[in-house]
Amino acid sequence: MARFILRPRTQADTKTENHTRLSVAPRRQREKMQMDTGKLALLLRRPRSREYCEALRRLDAGGAHLSPELLDKFMKIIEEEFPEIAIRGTLIGIVSRCYLGDPYEVHTLDLTGDIIEHYKRGESLPEYMEKARGLALHGNYAFVEVYENACRAISEDGSVAVIMDEA
Repeated sequence: MARFILRPRTQADTKTENHTRLSVAPRRQREKMQMDTGKLALLLRRPRSREYCEALRRLDAGGAHLSPELLDKFMKIIEEEFPEIAIRGTLIGIVSRCYLGDPYEVHTLDLTGDIIEHYKRGESLPEYMEKARGLALHGNYAFVEVYENACRAISEDGSVAVIMDEA
């Protein structure tokens, strides 16, 4: 007859385990990280605020190089737009048409490195942002938010169009 070395879990065991787990993330941050994908998709689909859209349209106002203070201001506006989401782990970056003039075509705000970069016509964007270039140049969108598996094209009025990756 087989003997079990491990005993089946009881409700008391599970309760004890939950109380002994340690986490270094603050409670609010843990709640943000544990959001299910359905709820996340709904939150990211809601229209963007006027303040958020206006701030991102002003990226060119700083010229080809932004001061660290202005970059911090943009990052704060982005994080305030999504208070219930750990946006730095969700949003990869933003691509939009560049209005600095020839030879610049688009610019990116890379959230992984807090970098704003202006790209010349034909110059390659980082691979994860290249997929948004055509949308940014399309003209119907103010800017494009780039996520790992989708792009969200944001219109001037803040409405959101979700474009899924084909993979």
